[in-house]
Amino acid sequence: MRCSVYIATSVDGFIARTDGSVDWLHTYGNQEADMGDDADMGFNNFLESIDCMIMGRGSMEAISGFNLSPEQWPYRDARVIVLSKTLTELPDNIKDHVEMYSGDVPELIKTLEREGYQHAYVDGGKTIQSFLNLKLITDMSLTQIPVILGEGIPLFGKTKQDIRLKKALAKAFPNELVQVHYEVSYA
Repeated sequence: MRCSVYIATSVDGFIARTDGSVDWLHTYGNQEADMGDDADMGFNNFLESIDCMIMGRGSMEAISGFNLSPEQWPYRDARVIVLSKTLTELPDNIKDHVEMYSGDVPELIKTLEREGYQHAYVDGGKTIQSFLNLKLITDMSLTQIPVILGEGIPLFGKTKQDIRLKKALAKAFPNELVQVHYEVSYA
């Protein structure tokens, strides 16, 4: 199964402030730039390519905090699975969109494959780190927001081995954000 990351970071590699806030994501860069056909920087095409999403509890809580209407739900009809060993109940405003899973991640991937799923969107810092250490991430699209936060929650943590990123494709957007797509190699 293909497991992809599509995430934004500060230039210094943080995905959130130390308190979990992501208020900076939409405040830096050239907000007045004419993005033309790149208004979503490829996110909608990416979403069309996935058939399921696996996220961590923190990501789920952030999405719940946005209080999205059913029409605003960004993940379309993709099956959304929240990983948590401690969560017992989902927030009311998203419980119709997501399901919880607390078991073994490699077993989850095997189950999804048996059920016919082919492409998972993996989101959330700890979840991404876990998938990397399990050698499950196949590719990553990292969008750098032009800000240095100085501290926060890092995208990458300790890894069990070096992880090689290859076949880099980079694109600079008119709004001053830069996106790099990599294939992941564990060799």
